[in-house]
Amino acid sequence: MLDINNLLAALKTRVKQFPDRSAKWLLENTENLQGLLEIIASDIVAHLDFSKVEIKRTTFIPDDLQQQESDLVYLLPFRDEDNTGSVSEVLVYILLEHQSTVDRTMGFRLLFYMCQIWESQRRESKSKNLPKHEWRFQPIIPVVFYTGDQKWEMFPSLETLMELPEALNRFVPKFETLLLDVKRETDETLLQSNHPFGWLLTVLKQEKADTEAFIAALLRLGDHIRSLPEAERSLWKQTIYYLHLLIFHRRPLAEQPALDQIVTKNHQFLDFSEEEKQLMQSMAEHYLQQGIEQGIEQGIEQGIEQGETRTKREDILKLGQLRFHNVPESLAEKIRGLEDRNRLETLFEKAITCQTLEELQTEVDVLTENKKHHDHNPK
Repeated sequence: MLDINNLLAALKTRVKQFPDRSAKWLLENTENLQGLLEIIASDIVAHLDFSKVEIKRTTFIPDDLQQQESDLVYLLPFRDEDNTGSVSEVLVYILLEHQSTVDRTMGFRLLFYMCQIWESQRRESKSKNLPKHEWRFQPIIPVVFYTGDQKWEMFPSLETLMELPEALNRFVPKFETLLLDVKRETDETLLQSNHPFGWLLTVLKQEKADTEAFIAALLRLGDHIRSLPEAERSLWKQTIYYLHLLIFHRRPLAEQPALDQIVTKNHQFLDFSEEEKQLMQSMAEHYLQQGIEQGIEQGIEQGIEQGETRTKREDILKLGQLRFHNVPESLAEKIRGLEDRNRLETLFEKAITCQTLEELQTEVDVLTENKKHHDHNPK
């Protein structure tokens, strides 16, 4: 499920197609297909056998559009528990759409892609010399997974492309499409099945939000992971990998080390293999190297250490405000007075894990006392 080499390759450069490539990587994990359908089509999930999903390694998108979108096709058994038909298999067609604007031709494009799928089935039946009365087209569930910024006021149908008198409406092909508009969907809906994919989407929603909102989403996800029984944590590894990549590709460079640390705190709750631990170390080293290189390019090599210390203090104060809403000025002054990076690193970790403001206050007092002792008793 997790291709270590592909992940390391993804860290080498910020790819322009990150929204498309990362979404496709996530949804090639069939556990996440189930998580997606639990959000947008919970009524049919019980009919689908996700243990026998087959991903069709093909695309129906023309070459000139493949820089804007991509697609995935799944074949899986359909259990007709209501005995209303004889369907044994169904295709799920997912169009991954990340353009910043809504395409009015979406309804036509989906119909065009679905017709291509059926055409490929027709050719296959013909190549097998099946009699026409034995030809069968598989039903398709069309899905649009949209991560762009513009709101979908109404799903573009074929009717929206026509000057259509009411009397002619019945002659236009109609089909229902499942749409997940990630940026506009409520957290309540995304989390209704408590699936890791839904939790991941609550962070993806905030990819362009301010620092405080993004940190809040990361902290909430981390709190949830820590609350899970150990047996349920194995599904979360890909989520953690994705969050590291999301931070690298979508958040400002100055924020990345602090955000990466918040995600890294979740590693201890997951059973990572030695190979996966090595990957995490490679990620950390990559962040550091990228930061050094960009710092040199921007002419800010001098003062990096002081800047990191100041940033770490600001990160601690932001975390305190986010978690406890009101950090007293007396406590803030003590935090601003800390200069040792190791102490600040310790306090940052405590700010993530402590449960109350009083607990944070105690940690600051301990570090402050240690600082006074060190100042009075230098080596």
